[in-house]
Amino acid sequence: MQNTLTAAVLLIGNELLSGSIEDRNLAHIAKTLEPKGIRVRETRIVPDIADEIVAAVNALRMRYDYVFTTGGIGPTHDDITSDSIAAAFGVNNVVQPDVFDIIDKYLHAKGVEFTPAAQRMAHAPEGAQMIYADQSIIPGYRIENVFVMAGVPRIMRIMLEGIVRHLNTGVEILNQQVHANVTEGEIAARLSAIQATHPEIDIGSYPQDPDSTLSQFRVIFIVKGTARDEIAQTCQEIAEACKALGSGVEIVD
Repeated sequence: MQNTLTAAVLLIGNELLSGSIEDRNLAHIAKTLEPKGIRVRETRIVPDIADEIVAAVNALRMRYDYVFTTGGIGPTHDDITSDSIAAAFGVNNVVQPDVFDIIDKYLHAKGVEFTPAAQRMAHAPEGAQMIYADQSIIPGYRIENVFVMAGVPRIMRIMLEGIVRHLNTGVEILNQQVHANVTEGEIAARLSAIQATHPEIDIGSYPQDPDSTLSQFRVIFIVKGTARDEIAQTCQEIAEACKALGSGVEIVD
């Protein structure tokens, strides 16, 4: 799409690859960025292995306007994201004095020891910009075009709220839906022709299970772009193609 920025999301953690924990961060990040005109174009999941994190960060930051990482910035032995981000940029992972003091005071007020393990959360790569958000004493941070956040969904969302204020924005990505009672096979050829006519528009086709709570129709077409008029025209063409097959159709804003 024209006049939009691109992003990648790097999900870090052995637990995601083993299936022990289901990711709940990617969808929220993508939905938060799209109104800002930032399109997630790639996501990767890597284990808690430094070389793999470094390789992924370096590949993605060269290819996209922004990279957002989640996971691995806590106090435990496998929280190696900050060490790995520092290695990717060729700098040291160092104590951030302001963050150290904030955590120290917070734990002291609760009568909790600020252990060496907990102090790991006050580290970030040299040159990183700490990004604070309401409701969290632990900041996310930015180094060049890479933004680093926690993996716990509640904390990640708080950090992301603070981060979005620091992003450049593109033209807002808009969307509209067409719901229809056709099969993908029936509409495939016509849909390809419509897509070719509107190259700046993204058309996604999503069949629905019979018990779907999203729609009573068999398939949902999600139409995205930056030009409202062209989105509406594309939806109308899809609706007409479905009607020609004898399908009931509903256009949903």
